[in-house]
Amino acid sequence: MYAFEEPGSPPQFCEEYNLTVTVNGRLYQRRIPVRMLLSDFLRHELHLTGTHVGCEHGVCGCCTVLLNGEAVRSCLLLAVQVDNMALTTIEGLAGSAEELHPIQRAFQEKHALQCGFCTPGFIMSIHAFLHEHPDPDERQIRQGLAGNLCRCTGYQNIVEAVKLAAHYLRSSQSQGEEA
Repeated sequence: MYAFEEPGSPPQFCEEYNLTVTVNGRLYQRRIPVRMLLSDFLRHELHLTGTHVGCEHGVCGCCTVLLNGEAVRSCLLLAVQVDNMALTTIEGLAGSAEELHPIQRAFQEKHALQCGFCTPGFIMSIHAFLHEHPDPDERQIRQGLAGNLCRCTGYQNIVEAVKLAAHYLRSSQSQGEEA
């Protein structure tokens, strides 16, 4: 980020930036270091620790969040890059603490997690995937999951959870259309 003191003068580098971002429907304004990663901003500034940091190279998918509805790796973005945008983290996926999102419910019902470290990233990735592929076959699901790593499961229950989540989401949409 550069700040110009007067026209024609060389740019002066700024070490901090005034960030404005909507996270889980809530507007935040913070002065942050320009080199702060989005994952660090979420975890350390906003205390949203559901966004996990695994590899810090964008390979494992643990840090996946939704940026304007698209799945992104928060460990690969600087927080300043999301200025004036909308983010959804795992904490904001369900409408309330009492009711799980259909994807979360499917993961629970199909026992699609063990240690749970990778689960938020999977769920956020699947959310974006099912938006694009509402009725995926198993090959598409496995392809859609390829960007997320789990060291505990054999992925079969995760695949089954995605199938169930897709069913739940289609059912809720058709019920919403009928109402």
